[in-house]
Amino acid sequence: MSNEQIFKTTIGDLEVSIATGKLAQQAGGAVTVQFGDTVLLATATMSRSVREGLDFFPLSVDFEEKMYAAGRIPGSFFRREGRASTESVLIARMTDRPLRPLFPDGMRNEVQIIVTTLSYDGENQMDVMAINAASAALMVSDIPWDGPIGAVRVGYINGEFVANPTVSDMENSTLNLRLAGTKEAIIMVEAGADEVDETLMVDALAYGHEQIQGIVQLQEEMRTAVGKEKAEIELNLPDEEVAELVKGKVGGRVAEIVAETTDRHELREKMRALREELTETLLAEAAEAEQEDINLKEVGNALDNILKKTVRARILHDKVRPDGRDFTTIRELSSEIGLSPRAHGSGLFSRGETQVMSLVALGTPREALKLDGLEPEESQRYMHHYNFPPFSTGETWFLRGPKRREIGHGELAGNALRPVIPPEDEFPYTIRVVSEVLSSNGSTSQASVCASTLALMDCGVPIRRPVAGIAMGLISDFDGETNPYAILTDIQGMEDHLGDMDFKVAGTAEGITALQMDIKITGLSREVMAEALEQARVARLQILDNMLATIAEPRAELNKWAPRMVTVHINPEKIGAVIGKGGSTIRSLEEVYEVSIDIQEDGTVFVAGVDGIKTDGAIKQIELLTKDIEAGETYLGKVVRVTDFGAFVELVPGTDGMVHISQLASERVSSVEDVVQLGDEVMVMVTAVSPDGKIRLSRQAVLEGWTLEEAQAADGGGRSSGGGRGGDRGGRGGGRGGDRGGRGGGGRGGNRGRN
Repeated sequence: MSNEQIFKTTIGDLEVSIATGKLAQQAGGAVTVQFGDTVLLATATMSRSVREGLDFFPLSVDFEEKMYAAGRIPGSFFRREGRASTESVLIARMTDRPLRPLFPDGMRNEVQIIVTTLSYDGENQMDVMAINAASAALMVSDIPWDGPIGAVRVGYINGEFVANPTVSDMENSTLNLRLAGTKEAIIMVEAGADEVDETLMVDALAYGHEQIQGIVQLQEEMRTAVGKEKAEIELNLPDEEVAELVKGKVGGRVAEIVAETTDRHELREKMRALREELTETLLAEAAEAEQEDINLKEVGNALDNILKKTVRARILHDKVRPDGRDFTTIRELSSEIGLSPRAHGSGLFSRGETQVMSLVALGTPREALKLDGLEPEESQRYMHHYNFPPFSTGETWFLRGPKRREIGHGELAGNALRPVIPPEDEFPYTIRVVSEVLSSNGSTSQASVCASTLALMDCGVPIRRPVAGIAMGLISDFDGETNPYAILTDIQGMEDHLGDMDFKVAGTAEGITALQMDIKITGLSREVMAEALEQARVARLQILDNMLATIAEPRAELNKWAPRMVTVHINPEKIGAVIGKGGSTIRSLEEVYEVSIDIQEDGTVFVAGVDGIKTDGAIKQIELLTKDIEAGETYLGKVVRVTDFGAFVELVPGTDGMVHISQLASERVSSVEDVVQLGDEVMVMVTAVSPDGKIRLSRQAVLEGWTLEEAQAADGGGRSSGGGRGGDRGGRGGGRGGDRGGRGGGGRGGNRGRN
């Protein structure tokens, strides 16, 4: 039986409504969240038992985008939703990131969170709504979780921050910041920006954290009013006795290994050997004492924890990182271009052991990605794809299409470059960039940003400014007496794993274009964030210097294998003439000239081809097909119809005119077929174009070399070289031919022109 309760608050100028108790009552927790006419249903459910041998927390978050929410039917063959769209994957990842750190350590019960769109108004965006909905569902459920969290989008419009701007508002915003956090601290940040400076970004973060306080408080009120009692679950926590035993036996050895080893491969081998030695020792001692065998998994976990604490302490107190660098030093950099002979652009970027190759392919507007989702965009002309193969870490696994992580990293790198991609009216190409991770040891997404910039410049894409990215880390002991912390520039894999913050910043020399932050601790101050952003800015400029030493600016000419795109504008009413009946004309042009032709509704025509001469030929034909026929022009036309009073000649596909029998030759003509046959090519002059588009032609004018005035005088007077009688016959013939030719030419030419 329904017992719905509704809770409301405001974020900025927007009323937020959260309802529970009516839908999905068998779920562990279920809520509907409404912003405007956008409504999401979020459910959170937990398994009652733990799968045997599970050594990680099995949390899954899914975002279900339903087309009915916008009153639409899916465009797929079966007319139903299939695999998750890229947008759905990105929203699911963004929802997962701030939720996951707040579950209890050692939790092994499976938790599934599903967010489903019930209504979408096209204005209130679903990503931050999904985070709020998932948090609220967990708050009213019986699932142990240390929430709530709130989420907000922050825009920067006309010099002011705006909370939860609509889709329309965002068209004028230079910032697209998504932020989630608890009452005390920010946990997750995802931002795209149009080269904003670091100070503005810090101000935006502070503003966003203020704005989520209302939604956090509302969820706390919900928990008090309708929340279920949290379930008692068994946590898989470290065995303290084993931890102390391992520490006593090898704690000092671990410290020695860390102090004397800067190569990560050597460190891994030494730790592996130490683990084997420790395992043999403990098993032997247990056998000698006739005790039960010790839990080797616990031993391994304890050893890993000792290594983590040792490295952190060495960073904080000795100010030395695992590879021997100080806090601000970037690993060795390397940039190259032009590695692929046939790709339209390629760039290779290396930072230490991290190596990424990006490759560019240019295409025509018709090759843009067609989007069949709820988002307002119908197509995407700039795409960035990221691949992370197993060999990049020296491992093996099945290749089964892009994983969620690959989709997320591709989007992050793509967002970093999107602000500098030239607009379509300046560079009318579809652009696909693919980043192939060849070797990974930290921050492959930011290496992808750098490699993609190199590849785009190598291709000749006129990007506004080059973009570089850097990954930052934080090691802290804010619970200690002195509250020491270390901000690390260019973190490697180990530092990412054991750190308190993963902080990726991309941008140009002018400002930030993308920011992603995941914070694992509370109490991170504004001052620390500002310091981290400034340190990242300095590093970004160093990387840009290295890249610009390889290629200072985009190539002046596109790669020779890239299609040459030329834009022409035609009268929209003449589009049919270019397309032809059933597409015959445009297909013929593409085949003959080896080009690709795209026509927009406004009359913009994109012609792309590798051969410049053939591309120019196609353009001339399009101009010929669509230009207005004017008196005085000469054409090599094709005879498409023969009558007793004259011949109809096609000037351009879809448009023809009539040559009266008196204008076919210099001498008197008794029969039209004595001069021309169906299919013949003849040179004719246009002598008149009537207001309704009927075209009158003369072959005699070309043969005689007449001017337009001479041709019109001869045609109008029914001139014939056959003397007076011929003139009389010519005059009568001209009159009849004009009437009949006008009707025939106009009807035929008009119909053909409209196809």
